[in-house]
Amino acid sequence: MDEVLLRTACPLDCPDACSLEVTLTMGRITKIDAAPVDEMSNPLTDGWICKKVKHHADRVYSPERIMTPLIRIGKKGDGEFRQASWDEALDLVAAKITDAVKNYGVDSVLPYLYNSSASKLEANYLTPHLFARLGAPEILPTICAATYGAAWDQMFGEMLSIDTLDVVDAKLVVVWGANPAVSGTHLLPLLAKVQKAGGKLVVIDPRATGTASRADLHLAVRPGTDVVLAYALANELVRTNRVDREFIETHTTGSKEFLAAATKYSLEDASNICGVSLDMVRELAELIATVKPAVLRMGYGPERNRNGGSSVLAVLGLWVVAGNFGTRGSGILASTSDGFSVNVNATWPDNIQPPIRRKLNMNHVARVLRGDVGAWPVSAKVLVIQGANPAVTAVDQIGMLAGLACEDVFTVLHEQVMTDTAKFADVVLPATTHFEVHDLVGSYGTYSAQVIEPVINRVGESRSNNEFATGLATRLGFEAEEFNSDPQFIADRISVQRNQAVQLREVGTTVQFADTWPSFTDERAQLFAPNSELPVPQYRAAQEKNQLVLITPATSHTINSMFADTDPPRVAISMNPDDAKARNLADAQRVRVHNDRASLEIDLVIDKTLRPGVCFIPKGLWLRATNQGLTANAFATDELNDLASGACFNDARVEVTAV
Repeated sequence: MDEVLLRTACPLDCPDACSLEVTLTMGRITKIDAAPVDEMSNPLTDGWICKKVKHHADRVYSPERIMTPLIRIGKKGDGEFRQASWDEALDLVAAKITDAVKNYGVDSVLPYLYNSSASKLEANYLTPHLFARLGAPEILPTICAATYGAAWDQMFGEMLSIDTLDVVDAKLVVVWGANPAVSGTHLLPLLAKVQKAGGKLVVIDPRATGTASRADLHLAVRPGTDVVLAYALANELVRTNRVDREFIETHTTGSKEFLAAATKYSLEDASNICGVSLDMVRELAELIATVKPAVLRMGYGPERNRNGGSSVLAVLGLWVVAGNFGTRGSGILASTSDGFSVNVNATWPDNIQPPIRRKLNMNHVARVLRGDVGAWPVSAKVLVIQGANPAVTAVDQIGMLAGLACEDVFTVLHEQVMTDTAKFADVVLPATTHFEVHDLVGSYGTYSAQVIEPVINRVGESRSNNEFATGLATRLGFEAEEFNSDPQFIADRISVQRNQAVQLREVGTTVQFADTWPSFTDERAQLFAPNSELPVPQYRAAQEKNQLVLITPATSHTINSMFADTDPPRVAISMNPDDAKARNLADAQRVRVHNDRASLEIDLVIDKTLRPGVCFIPKGLWLRATNQGLTANAFATDELNDLASGACFNDARVEVTAV
């Protein structure tokens, strides 16, 4: 048997960026596992990978893999296409863009580029450069992490996150709004080491997740109330005279304003508003005040509601007030992306002034596609989607599906498999997977980068993101030299050697307020930012009463919507036993989930891991998973949160009744 072992790395939307070893049999992937632990591997991988990636070959060779360019012949949404050549498809796309720019202006061309599961060059090099050169609108990726990032920048500027591998030196770890049991799983063994050494693990999450089940203390807060808990804990530090005064006087500005806002909330207030026992809140306050060094692992869950910015700012501010910095095993574990120092952007040509581009919130693209009054200065005429499946990942799903179905908008999709979004496209172009390209894999969990090369030949007629951009750019009149997608040219351009692993920062050399500092002139953290849209955190109570809060967290089955076609999570809504009893509902019963936006019939799972008042439908399901052709995002509005206009996925209110 012709069997070969090759190394690569995983760029999917997860902090870990695992080093992989791929087994090829007769040139076909037959096994994916962790690469051997050596100097060429990301040390976080530690010789094991998640089950999602182990089965990635199911997607690579999926019967739904797009093999050739396709041009629509049926109704949008029906998925009826004819095969075409790349030349024919790109000629058509270029003609549509040229016509739209000529007759309606460049703002009629919308590039919906997300690429969160793409490697660095695929995400950042030529496709974004093409639409910047064209002067097309910039669609801001506010669907995820924008609020978190804005809060971090407001408080710390460009200060780096601690390294995940430094967590083992902590005596206390607080995991707030994250669940590494399903995303970033390599943190779990490090947390176990902390506990084995006598340290404490605290998890703050509305569900008793796989991570929470390991915790010494779990606070199941009501979604949207994290700001109150953080403020109350900061206020308690003041009340008991356990604020780190030396630290905040030396290393912060705005502590007076932040702590004044925190005085509105006592531990008793936090217990009542957040829906957790007062004893648990007191225990957490005592741990934060007394156990050092301490690490905060801040997740993205708290940003996904109306109080998203306030919650993130308040939690980060709590850690500052406690002074949990300056030594290994202390600080905040956020995204390490800022430590990726390789420039992966295309070079802007000399003597050409970059055009001023309009900006559009990704959460409001559906409004523009539908032509809602006042949504955009011109009618949308061309939509180019790459690295995204908005039919199932966007808020206001019903509105997005209506926008994608609009016959006046010519939609182009560059994609690997026939997603729900693909069925609405006018042209579908086959995309490569990361097993088929040369690139760089970064990490937002460790300070490592890995160079990858193709481990298999191209599947079908697939082309990389950069090759797609080259083909389209030259048809739009740009020079081929500027849009050179040759892998060796790109490697030379960014000065990275092939077959190379790069440790961007050594473990233990990224201690906050010792090795890395807030990037403001005075190198102080800003607890109060008077010029911000949100100078200090503010709590806004939900107006809806007696309805369930629907949350849509990740599961161990999918990465966003990826893999829901080959290994979907259970299609059901989970609910606390008390909520089910109050509605006379039984386990495995067929129920109707509804609000004023949507209605969905689905199975019920009675689940004691959920706190009362909260229900859960898995993130990333495809439309075919339900009889109504809708998923959880149909219940989420496109209203925005309080910082950086982020999405409010976890602010949907629903009722559940028997069918």
